[in-house]
Amino acid sequence: MNDFGLYFSLGRNHIADWLGIDHILFIMALCLRYQLSNWRKILVLVTAFTIGHSLTLALSVLNLVHYSTRWIEFFIPVTILITAISNVFVKKFTFNSKFPFIYFMALFFGLIHGLGFSNYLKSLLGKDDNIIAQLFAFNLGLEVGQLLIVSGVLLLSFVIVGLLKVSRREYLLYTSGGVFALALQMVLQRWPL
Repeated sequence: MNDFGLYFSLGRNHIADWLGIDHILFIMALCLRYQLSNWRKILVLVTAFTIGHSLTLALSVLNLVHYSTRWIEFFIPVTILITAISNVFVKKFTFNSKFPFIYFMALFFGLIHGLGFSNYLKSLLGKDDNIIAQLFAFNLGLEVGQLLIVSGVLLLSFVIVGLLKVSRREYLLYTSGGVFALALQMVLQRWPL
């Protein structure tokens, strides 16, 4: 496998790895309020997250930004908590706003998640001088993995809301509650002080 394929696979597997469930939970919390018919809004949402994490992933891997790993690992589940809580305030599913607040949350929280991704990527790159191609391949792999997670969330939503006829609001509340509980456990485990 060439370098591009290797880093692409590493990126895809990193975000979709059950051992790193925090990334899966975050994408899930972001997308729970949407159905397949909202695909344009999901595309904007995922793009906002991508812009955020791509920026800090690149800055960190290129050693242009420095941070405490302990604090980033703590803040990642905090972003999941906040996103899950925001789902509680969704009362109707019309989404008329052109730029809802969740897009800005996805962008901002993407900055934090990008720093988390960079820890993993930096450990793989070592002292390689030409990292732009590897960075691009890893990031592209992250996006494919992210789209797989989004597809899974949309399929789950379709089955529960569309086929089993569970109220969309109840589905959102119960699933967000489960995501919140798992994220709270991570926050307590990763408390940096």
